Amino acid sequence: MMPAIKIRNLSKHYRIKGPKKKEQFEALRNINLDIEKGKVTGLIGPNGAGKSTLLKILSRITLPSTGTIEIEGRLASLLEVGTGFNQELSGRENIYLNGAILGMSTAEIDAQFDEILAFSGVNKFIDTPVKHYSSGMYVRLAFSVAAHLQSDILLIDEVLAVGDANFQKKCLEKINEATQANRTVVFVSHNMSIARTLCDTLVYLKKGEVVKKGNSDEVADFYLKESTEVAKKVAVSDRIDRKGNGQATLQDLSCHHQNMNGVLTTGLSANFVSCLQINTTHQEVDVELRLNIFNTHGQFLTTLNNKLSGHLFKTEKSEVSLNCSIKKLPLMPGSYTIKAKVNVNGIQADVLDNAYTFKVLEGDFYGSKQWDKKRVPGVFIDQHWGIEA
Repeated sequence: MMPAIKIRNLSKHYRIKGPKKKEQFEALRNINLDIEKGKVTGLIGPNGAGKSTLLKILSRITLPSTGTIEIEGRLASLLEVGTGFNQELSGRENIYLNGAILGMSTAEIDAQFDEILAFSGVNKFIDTPVKHYSSGMYVRLAFSVAAHLQSDILLIDEVLAVGDANFQKKCLEKINEATQANRTVVFVSHNMSIARTLCDTLVYLKKGEVVKKGNSDEVADFYLKESTEVAKKVAVSDRIDRKGNGQATLQDLSCHHQNMNGVLTTGLSANFVSCLQINTTHQEVDVELRLNIFNTHGQFLTTLNNKLSGHLFKTEKSEVSLNCSIKKLPLMPGSYTIKAKVNVNGIQADVLDNAYTFKVLEGDFYGSKQWDKKRVPGVFIDQHWGIEA
């Protein structure tokens, strides 16, 4: 079978202004890929790896510096929320405008309009200017238009990170429908759980180069392991791969049981200690810390969150140490990673992937001595059973 997309010796250079002279930045370097027809191929990798640049080149938004691309069939793309939308136009008008930009004729849009509208879920606001839409409404409408274009290839960049759970489910179903109709999907995501579920093949990009391509589970495991090892070598305070407005930064994170740092035991007490630097000027602020816990497959399990658990903190200090105490750790044996998020006054201040890695040893959570060692790392639920006569 001929590939839907054939990429050969692809490179993309940008010239950026440095302090003293212009420097050349290589966003992509000598990429060679065959993307199979009728399959879902995922692009994964850290921020700045070149994933979005590759999609923009495939979409012909930007041209490569060197190399060639061969595309078999009609291509549609959803690269940024609301790309091609006019803020002053209504949702209805933007469906026709965006559809035309994507290559749909008026007749095609007319025929698909009711389905596009139903899928987007913005029926009540379809005649409202989109400048009044939330980001979720924006992405639902934009994805709906792109998904209903009768294309052979669909490019998607992190759209599932914006919508709610119900919309994400609809997107996954739509993508599955596309592949069943022998359409090709190229999908960028940082969510390894979705990438494993959705993609037949994963391509791991780092610093503009292909590190590994193959089975989604194998490549995801490789990426997560490598990302964790890299994060371990750099102190939290020295990490520069952060997101947020910088009003607060995570300086240190650790966990312990008694004197065992980084090692916990199922069913026993645990403490997670976080040190924050508050970068506001002598004013009282609300601080929210989220420690999102993931298993070795990159699946989200639970969150430690002071606000969610009813512990609200206001502080004027420049340095704050927060301690989260757990009386009976419900995590099954295995290795876990933490993604840390800090909000100041409800606004995202700092986000750090792979902020910390810890291990959980086997313990008898229920006191039943019935532990099954073959389980994938997950969580126990404190439960009580009875039988009704």
